[in-house]
Amino acid sequence: MTLPAALVTAAMSGREPTCYANTQEANEWLCWQYVEDRRSEILDALVWHVQITLAALVLATLLAFPLALLARRLPRAESWVLGSATAIYTIPSLALFPLFLPFTGISATTVVLGLALYALTVLVRAILDGLRAVPDEVRESATGLGYGPGRLLLKVELPLALPVIVAGLRVATVSTVALTTVGSLVERTYGGLGRLIAHGVDANFRAELVTASVLCVLLALVLDAVLVVVQRLLTPWTRGART
Repeated sequence: MTLPAALVTAAMSGREPTCYANTQEANEWLCWQYVEDRRSEILDALVWHVQITLAALVLATLLAFPLALLARRLPRAESWVLGSATAIYTIPSLALFPLFLPFTGISATTVVLGLALYALTVLVRAILDGLRAVPDEVRESATGLGYGPGRLLLKVELPLALPVIVAGLRVATVSTVALTTVGSLVERTYGGLGRLIAHGVDANFRAELVTASVLCVLLALVLDAVLVVVQRLLTPWTRGART
C-alpha cells in the first residue's frame, strides 16, 4: 500500500507524523497535523467542490425557472415536467453520469450536468409552489395598476415567492454538496472533497476520511447560512412581519 506523500516527506526530514501514519499504532481519526501537512491538497479539493457545486446550482436554477413557468402556464405540462424531474432523481449516479460521457467526455461538465439535473426535482417544485402562493388579489391589483405579464412576474410575483424559492434552493444546495462527492466516479478531481473521501476509504486513511467529511458538512452549513442571509436582505418585509 502506498503511503501518502506527506508521510514520505516527513520521514525524510526526520519528523515522523504522530497521529496519521498509516500503521496500526498511528492511524487516528482526528489529526490536526494531517491538516497542516496536506493543507494545499485539502484546499484544492475544497475549491473544486465549491466550484462544481455552485456551477450545478446555477445551471439547475436556469433550467428550473422556465420549466416552472411552463408548468404554471400549461396545466397539462405540469405532470410531465414534475414527473420527469422526479424520474431523473431516481436514476443512480453510476448510470446518469456515463450518459453524458459521449458528449462531454471525462470533464467537470459531466459532473455539473448530472448534479444540475438532480437539483431540478427540488427547484422546479419550489419555484412553482412559490409563484402559486402569491395571492390572486395581489396579481389583480398589480394588473389594475398597469403591470404587464413580464413586469408582474419580476416586480411582484418573484419577490413574494422568494421565501419559498429560497427554501427549496437551500434543500437543493445541501443535497448538491453531498452529491458532488460522487463526481469522483467520473474523475477523482471532479469529486472535490469526494476525492479525499474515496482515497481515505481505499487506503484506510482515517484522518483524510474524517477531515474531508467534516469539511463537506461545514461547507453545506456555510452555504445554507449564506442563502438565509441573502433571503433576509432581499425580503426585508418578512423580518418586519416576524417582529
